Amino acid sequence: MSPFTEARMHLAVELKGAGRHPAAAQWAGLDPASLLTPQHYVSLTRAAARRGLDLALFPDTFVAGEPVLDAVAIAARVAPVVPGIGLVPTATVTHTEPFHLSKAIATLDIVSGGQAGWEPTVSRTPAEAALFGRKPAAAPDVLWREAADTVDVVVRLWDSWDDDAVIRDAATGRYVDRDKLHYVDFTGEFFSVKGPSITPRPPQGHPLVVLRADEPEALPVAARWADVVRIAAPDLDAAGVARERVRAAVAGAGRDPDDVTVLLDVEVHLAADAHRARADVAELDARAALEPSSVRVTGTATDLADLLGRAVRLGAADGVTFVPLVLPADLGAIADQAVPLLAGRGLFRTGRSGGSLRSRFGLGRPVNSFAPSTVGGAQS
Repeated sequence: MSPFTEARMHLAVELKGAGRHPAAAQWAGLDPASLLTPQHYVSLTRAAARRGLDLALFPDTFVAGEPVLDAVAIAARVAPVVPGIGLVPTATVTHTEPFHLSKAIATLDIVSGGQAGWEPTVSRTPAEAALFGRKPAAAPDVLWREAADTVDVVVRLWDSWDDDAVIRDAATGRYVDRDKLHYVDFTGEFFSVKGPSITPRPPQGHPLVVLRADEPEALPVAARWADVVRIAAPDLDAAGVARERVRAAVAGAGRDPDDVTVLLDVEVHLAADAHRARADVAELDARAALEPSSVRVTGTATDLADLLGRAVRLGAADGVTFVPLVLPADLGAIADQAVPLLAGRGLFRTGRSGGSLRSRFGLGRPVNSFAPSTVGGAQS
C-alpha cells in the first residue's frame, strides 16, 4: 500500500492510566483512584472516537508494579457506550489458555458490534512466571513459538462455529445445529485443544490481530498472523527500514503486504510552544526518568503534523500509534489540535468510518476455515 494516502492512513492511540510517563499522574495532579474507574477509560476512548481515530489500544501486563486493570474487561466495558472506534486490548498469551482468549475476544467483538481487535504479547520474566506457578520463564524464541500456536488455535476456535450454526428452533427446542460446530483438534508443542468454542463465530469472523514486530523472534508471527503491525524506531529513517522488513516478511509468509498495516509508535507531549513542552518533560523526568522508546514529539500540534508530513515523504509507515506521555491532556491536544491539522493537510480523512473494524482497514470478512472449500488451513 502507499503509506499515508487519504484512504489508508490510520491513526491509533495507546490508552493506559495517566499516560506512558510513570510520573504523569503525580505531575498532572490526578487522583490515582480515578485512573482505576471505567469512567476514565470511557472518557479517553470517546475523545479518540470523536476525531475518527481508528484504534484505541489498551495495554496490559503481568509485571508487578502500578495497579493495572484487565485490558479485555476494560474494552468490554467501553464497547457498548463508545461506538465507531476499534477496541484493541492486550492479551498476554504465555500464561493464559487459548480457549479462554478466544472466548473473551469473540465476546468483545459481539458486544462492540464488530469493532474488536486484540494484541497478543508474551510474558518474559521469572517474576511473572512465579505469579502463576505453572512453568518457568522461557527464551524469546520459545515464547514466540508458543504465541504463534496460540494465535493459530484462537483463530481456529473462532471458526469452529459456522456462521449459521445458531438456529433458535423453538419447535424442536434446539438453539444450535451441532452439525455446524467443528472440533479444532490441535496438538502442538505447548498444548492440545480439542474445541469447539462455546461462543458463536464473531461478527468480523476474525477480529483484527495487532502484533508488535520489534524483536526478530516476533517477526515471523506477525508476518503470518497480523492484520496490523506495530513498530518502534528512533527516527523516521529507521522506521522506513523496519516497515520494509515487515513487508518483506509478510510476502515471505505468502501474504500480500498491502493487506498488512504498519503503525509507527510516536510518543507525544504537546504544549502551546516547544519550550513549554520540553520544560514539562524535564519536570516529568525529574520525578521519574523515561527514555524514549520510539520517535518522540515534544512540542506543538504543528510539530506533530509536520513529523507526519515528513513520514509521508519517507514512507516510514502506514499510520501511527500515538503514545501520549500524559493523559488525558495529550490526547485532548492530539484530538482537538493535531488531527484537524492532519485532515486539513490531506493526511487523514474527515468524519467517521462506518462498517466493521476489518473493513476500516480494507480487509474482507474471512471465509470460515471449516468451509468445504477451505478445509485444511485457517484463512487470515
